[in-house]
Amino acid sequence: MKIPLTEQQELSNMNSQIRRWVFVFAIIAAVLVVDQVTKYLVVTNLRVGESDRLIPALYPYFQITRSQNTGSAFGFLPQAGDAFLVIELVISAIMLVYYPRVPDKARLIRLGIGLVIGGALGNAADRLTRGAGVDFIHYQIPGIISNVSNPADHAIVIGVLLIVAQTWRADENDGDKNDEDTASSPENHS
Repeated sequence: MKIPLTEQQELSNMNSQIRRWVFVFAIIAAVLVVDQVTKYLVVTNLRVGESDRLIPALYPYFQITRSQNTGSAFGFLPQAGDAFLVIELVISAIMLVYYPRVPDKARLIRLGIGLVIGGALGNAADRLTRGAGVDFIHYQIPGIISNVSNPADHAIVIGVLLIVAQTWRADENDGDKNDEDTASSPENHS
């Protein structure tokens, strides 16, 4: 039998939902602002291929190098720009539809969803307004790796890592709970 909620409980639930939506949209907006403002500064101050040693002591490991990216995050699959635009928009929509189902305790998942959507929309905005992504965060280990990316790419990666970490922790806790349930069952005390 379902017990009806009181008016105060309904109001509390509604306020909780509003706070959760404000939180995710604030994260999305913060990622978009940081991403688009930094890209604007790079586009207005550097030509494609031009570099700036922002912190000379970190050269050659870190510098700002403007490049264009028609592919996915970190320059993968450069000929698939239009496909990635569609994928970014679809993933953002799916995550927004899924967002209300995220449990209250899953704060890292909610943060991760905001970061992923903000990053995806930042890269989508580049594709729509410039025809390609603007990458400029250039880090390298000479002779081993050299990569140029942007804040949107980093937000996506950090968001996915947070979602995976929270999910892994939840799965691990569920496993511990199941072990405790099994240990305390009557069959195991005979």
